[in-house]
Amino acid sequence: MRLGVLDVGSNTVHLLVVDAHRGAHPTPMHSEKAVLRLAEQITRNGDLSRAGADSLVRAVESAKAAALRLGCEDVMAFATSAVREAKNAPKVLAKVQEETGVELKVLSGVDESRLTFLAVRRWFGWSAGKLLVLDIGGGSLEVAMGRDEEPELAESLPLGAGRTTRTRFRNDPPSRSELIATSAWLEEQLGTLAKKVAKLGEPDRVVATSKTFRSLARLTGAAPSASGPHVRRTLTDTALRQLIAFISRMTAHDLAQLEGVSASRAHQLVAGALVAQATMRALSLEELEICPWALREGVILRRLDHSNGADETGGGSARLDFVEGERAR
Repeated sequence: MRLGVLDVGSNTVHLLVVDAHRGAHPTPMHSEKAVLRLAEQITRNGDLSRAGADSLVRAVESAKAAALRLGCEDVMAFATSAVREAKNAPKVLAKVQEETGVELKVLSGVDESRLTFLAVRRWFGWSAGKLLVLDIGGGSLEVAMGRDEEPELAESLPLGAGRTTRTRFRNDPPSRSELIATSAWLEEQLGTLAKKVAKLGEPDRVVATSKTFRSLARLTGAAPSASGPHVRRTLTDTALRQLIAFISRMTAHDLAQLEGVSASRAHQLVAGALVAQATMRALSLEELEICPWALREGVILRRLDHSNGADETGGGSARLDFVEGERAR
């Protein structure tokens, strides 16, 4: 079965196409993305701007055309924090559906956390024991923990790399005072989460997902993506501290020249590193292992677990529907 996942995030609209069937690892066949930076197109009154909505329509239409061309049987389309938090989200979603035929479902932050946890659990298996999973997105930080496929703890905090950049930094590179103040602020924001995690005891394995963590790991010496997904990659607190001392003095333009850093995300790398460091310290973590699977894979895996073409992602809080071939309109 060929499936597509359309992920409308804070920074990009990403289409992932896989060949998959229940009980087997999905095989990636195609990936494409459009950089929209929707989170930066929120107006002062909290709406997604008209230009932002128009660019979203074009990106979804393009992704839909690619999915049809590649023979996808189903396309699961969802949006995360940028659309979720826009005051005019209902109008934007209606516009996308009217003009493209694609119904975007908005995932809650908790559902993002739970689906990412599912992907990590499937990647590492039951032998990994109690997992603690961290994911830094553009708009939010997701943390989940548990022994099963459904986490005992699933949290989402508004501490994404892009959001932290927009709300905490005014300079490029950020000033020393901005770095110090942001680190102290993050420590304060993570206090309640740290207590919740501590109540569940020590994890057997600590795992991080997302482009932010992958980039940080690469910059501290982890194997490049060309080495394949099965190479063990880690990020340590010591290496991260040394990296922050280096990258915090660089402009976004210079950061974009570093290996493993995309131009579209370079401007938020320092903030992402500070969020990663603050989270590791709040949770007393010395090392993280990088998982190649994250939210998109979690959505695919949940789809494969259900044969009726739709999935309650949990608690009735979100529902993923599937656009089928030419019936998308």
